[in-house]
Amino acid sequence: MTDVGPTPVERDVMEYDVVTVGAGPAGLSFAIRLKQLNPEISVCVIEKSSTIGAQILSGAVIEPGPLDALLPGWRNAPPPICVAAKDDEFWHFTKTGGRKFLFVPPGMNNHGNFIVSLGAMCAWLAPQAEALGVEIYPGFAAAETLHDDSGKVIGVRIGDMGVAKDGSHKPGFTAGIDIHAKVTVLAEGARGHLTKRLVKQFALDADSDPQAYSIGIKELWQVPEGRVSPGKIVHTLGWPADNQTYGGSFLYHLDNNQIALGYVSGLDYKDPEYKPWEAFQQWKNHPLIAPLLEGGTILSAGARAIVTGGWQSLPKVEMPGALLIGDTAGLLNVPKIKGTHQAIRSGMLAAEHLAQTLQAGALDPAGFDAKLRASDAMKELKQVRNIKPGFKKGLWFGMINAGWETITAGLSPWTLKMKPDWSSLDKVGAHEAPRRDYVQRTLAPRDRLQGVYYAATEHDEDQPVHLKVADTSICITTCAEEYDNPCTRFCPANVYEIVSDVRPDGSEGKRLQINAANCVHCKTCDIKDPYKIITWVTPEGGSGPNYQNL
Repeated sequence: MTDVGPTPVERDVMEYDVVTVGAGPAGLSFAIRLKQLNPEISVCVIEKSSTIGAQILSGAVIEPGPLDALLPGWRNAPPPICVAAKDDEFWHFTKTGGRKFLFVPPGMNNHGNFIVSLGAMCAWLAPQAEALGVEIYPGFAAAETLHDDSGKVIGVRIGDMGVAKDGSHKPGFTAGIDIHAKVTVLAEGARGHLTKRLVKQFALDADSDPQAYSIGIKELWQVPEGRVSPGKIVHTLGWPADNQTYGGSFLYHLDNNQIALGYVSGLDYKDPEYKPWEAFQQWKNHPLIAPLLEGGTILSAGARAIVTGGWQSLPKVEMPGALLIGDTAGLLNVPKIKGTHQAIRSGMLAAEHLAQTLQAGALDPAGFDAKLRASDAMKELKQVRNIKPGFKKGLWFGMINAGWETITAGLSPWTLKMKPDWSSLDKVGAHEAPRRDYVQRTLAPRDRLQGVYYAATEHDEDQPVHLKVADTSICITTCAEEYDNPCTRFCPANVYEIVSDVRPDGSEGKRLQINAANCVHCKTCDIKDPYKIITWVTPEGGSGPNYQNL
């Protein structure tokens, strides 16, 4: 008897000139600009979240210049959360107090900028794109890229819906459609899983340093009347981070008695016992922060990876049939703690490039890499290229180096190198544990699981686990011995647990338990795992966090 294999899945096919993966500021700005330049080009934007903006998380203070260029009249009908920046403060914290710096670093001077909810801003941008003829499909998760016989990217495949955890098809199974396009634009944000594959396939990082990341954890609070000064912006460094760990906070005063606040931890930290989520909660309980929040309530919470490699880590941003923009390319300006203006700028530049190639004959990504590297976006990154890696030698060296690089506008004749974040982690026996000097917390949430509740994350329990661990035996042997299972600490959503297990022979042991339903799609595990055995892939479309105004 001949084994004919599984029945092939029949898939519908949709054809577009351009398909864009990701409805963040880069993807939407690209789509808007391309339609402005040539209304005849068919453009489709797909987004894995349930609604546009539901999985967007950022500080976010934006520089308005690129948005002014994209939508000149936007200030007459701004996004629903949009507060003009007024006062900047920059502090160094100790455990019991702090000292305000006499001046704010130029990159943190927010005069003329706006505090926004980036999620709400993207939800505001989407209908403007649709009014120009862009087709936008939320809840459509791109599972893989499509290629022709030469390897050229020719579109994406949407993930199947209704697949059970064991891989079988549930009664409501729907095959994902194939979207064919002349050009595929990757705007997935930091550590996009399709981008990760394409970088490897086309060796896009052959001439660049490894990409680097931080994890940003954020909450939105409703606080009692009289505590908020709309437009006030506060940044801190110091406690609770030790001097060898890159970390700092942001606190933004919004309208309606709301405060957006968060903590950023560089994922190049050495301490295997470090917990980014706990560091954030400790900072909230600082005597200069806690009085703002006491008696208030959390409205929303979440976490995401932030791309921080900068100029030296930028991969090649074009390949046959596709290109990279925004955080997917790695354009965030770390000293400014801003990437939205860069995302919009790169999206517009990509649109202008494709429109020009069409005039010359056919849509073609070729030449975009050179155009981006010659642009203001890269000029901005080159000036600050040495600031973030300078902190690898400690807080105070980093501050002195940042001052030098700022004064010289990045004209140093050297470029500091970036290393992969996973490689920086010390083994347990080789690491001198820092003095944590933590306090007893009183503010919500009490633990990471409660934090997941505020992220409103939803995953069908009976779907394939989207966190792929290549060899779980490493977790209970080598990793336990060498690093004490750091995944149980660096994940902000308590996805990874080492639990007791009874083996078939009746003996007791340990195993890795993956609580995939908790996942907030931050990608930290895909970045910081010291054995590189964890791979994050997209779950079923519409799954994941549902942030409110983050």
